[in-house]
Amino acid sequence: MTWRVFSARKAKQVPQSRCTKIDIYQSESSGADSALVCGVYERQNLAEWANKEQSMADLLGMSSKIIDEGSGEAAGPINRINHELSELSDDVAVVEAFSHCVLFKTDDGIAAFDTSGAAGGGRVVEAVRKWSDARFNTIVYTHGHVDHVGGCGAFLADAKDRGDPRPRIAGHENVPRRFDRYDLTNGYNLVINQRQFGQFRRRGYYIGGEVGRFLPSDSSKPDTIYRDSLDLEVGDLKLELRHARGETDDHTWGWIERHKAICAGDFFIWNFPNAGNPQKVQRYPAEWAAAMRAMASMDAELFIPAHGLPIAGSARIKRVLTEVAEVLEYLVGETLSMMNEGCRLNDIVHTVKVDPAELEKPYLKPLYDEPEFVVRNIWRYYGGWYDGNPAHLKPASDVVLAQEIAALAGGGQALAVRAQELVEGDIRLACHLVEMAVLAEPESPQVHSIRSEIYQLRRDQETSLMAKGIFGAASNESKDKSEEGG
Repeated sequence: MTWRVFSARKAKQVPQSRCTKIDIYQSESSGADSALVCGVYERQNLAEWANKEQSMADLLGMSSKIIDEGSGEAAGPINRINHELSELSDDVAVVEAFSHCVLFKTDDGIAAFDTSGAAGGGRVVEAVRKWSDARFNTIVYTHGHVDHVGGCGAFLADAKDRGDPRPRIAGHENVPRRFDRYDLTNGYNLVINQRQFGQFRRRGYYIGGEVGRFLPSDSSKPDTIYRDSLDLEVGDLKLELRHARGETDDHTWGWIERHKAICAGDFFIWNFPNAGNPQKVQRYPAEWAAAMRAMASMDAELFIPAHGLPIAGSARIKRVLTEVAEVLEYLVGETLSMMNEGCRLNDIVHTVKVDPAELEKPYLKPLYDEPEFVVRNIWRYYGGWYDGNPAHLKPASDVVLAQEIAALAGGGQALAVRAQELVEGDIRLACHLVEMAVLAEPESPQVHSIRSEIYQLRRDQETSLMAKGIFGAASNESKDKSEEGG
């Protein structure tokens, strides 16, 4: 069986044996710089449409099929990077990129929601110019993440090259604060971005902009900011912008009444909500759920997220938004209930679980974030960093603890060997032991070799990109050290 990814270009067929749950597929036509299609989705049997070219205009049909059938099977990739434009209705289009750009034609230029990232901004503009020669009137940042604002420089350059007025840029008042924070934590963000998304760079798609900067220097702060809500007139089109905290504290979703359309940003990503990222700042799952219910109340006929396929039909839109809200509300409620009973964080993490049937829904699969991480974020929001274990309040250093446990076990290598024995039965426990082993004997190639093996196995067993990235980075770290020592 082969997997096939379609674009306006001739697609490349990829053997199943080379696919993972997180993969990028590259078209044949343009070499190393060709369109990339990113699948943050489970392997999908594309046999039903493997012998025909899938038109970009069928995005709504694809999403309807996936939602109505309750499965992603045979419908095609959900999240794609191809930098190609698809019309969704009269005067409405989307360019699929690492983060999509949503476009509305008006009688005074184009209104755009998001600009994608630095690597794709120029290609997004190229795609738009094949659709319309109108100026970019207004850019709305749904939030300040770099994959949404990093392409701004290409939009501003387009306006300058054409002699057009500089586009207005609108966003929540916390977006400029986010930009300032990125400057303060530039190095840290580069580290975690490589850990989380390094696989994309290894496959030829660099998410960042210039080397050494997390936020591209030509990413412009918004010149029009708001706190709670903002109505913008773009020519003859009205954009109603609403603030809600969810993935970020600076998030905007938009209601465009003329088109009965919602631009959702990252409130909906065709994966389990990104409400728990272990390497990023606070997420807001309760407010996220409230925003989903607010959007569900709008009676929208067109719903356009910044990742994944757009959705058509009021009933279909209400269904998916409500179901996502319910899952988040459940996690918040159950976590708070156990917190109020005085339970420790570790007990809550191992007790509060989402019904596996919910996680099989094509828009709730834990392929990017996962419920366990969301529980930890809920604790962090309501309870702070102390996890209820008094030994963790003022702990011994990890190295000192590891050395003591290793001494009791007969050395670091003995711990590592025991970790190997535990892999099949309890890989979580195996990771604890092998981590102690390498801290106790940090120069041992043998210990690093075992650690690399265990974390690679752990990575392969995980579903979420976040977990895969962290475990994969640990495996690679020890693989390098074992080879140096060997």
